[in-house]
Amino acid sequence: MRKLGLANWITILRMTFIPVFLVFLLGQFGNNPTWVAWRSWLAAAVFVVLAATDAVDGYVARTRNEVTTFGKFIDPLADKLLVTSALVGLVQIGDLPGWIAIVIIARELIVSGLRMVAVAEGKVIAASGWGKVKTVFQIVAIVGFILKGIPALPTYIGVAGASAFNVLCWVVMGAAIGLTIVSAAQYFYHARHIITGPWSGGEPA
Repeated sequence: MRKLGLANWITILRMTFIPVFLVFLLGQFGNNPTWVAWRSWLAAAVFVVLAATDAVDGYVARTRNEVTTFGKFIDPLADKLLVTSALVGLVQIGDLPGWIAIVIIARELIVSGLRMVAVAEGKVIAASGWGKVKTVFQIVAIVGFILKGIPALPTYIGVAGASAFNVLCWVVMGAAIGLTIVSAAQYFYHARHIITGPWSGGEPA
């Protein structure tokens, strides 16, 4: 029986610590002043560390020859869970409109569905470079939205600075949404031979 390997354990740990990130993002604890002042900083720090481990486990898998079928499945799943958790959390605390989370999450679900169909057909859909750029912009935008929720932010960078930072966060989030849509369209283009069939096991319903 083949061992999971260090790369897969890093991915599993990334998933395990998602609830910790959510505690920092959503926890109230009686609105303790110290907690209120630090929770956004802590949430942003944990999110950045968890997002960074995506590159770490990929590097470890390649250098240690630990690329596995399980790893190919669990790694993108961990990324999607992290981003989805952050988006839903931001919606819950009122810092992000729900439609933005719906657009991004819907894209991930649709693409994941196409991948499963492709695997069932024994075919491979070319990876999109736009998808990686999209992920980077999503992560940067999420970190920005977490940090702009810091109550004392105007004290740190001034009222004008906080206002400019808010605008910058929305610009990055807008770019992330645009890249989400573009990468989805490109993925559909590459998957056109899957979408139009024929499908194994008979005609489509």
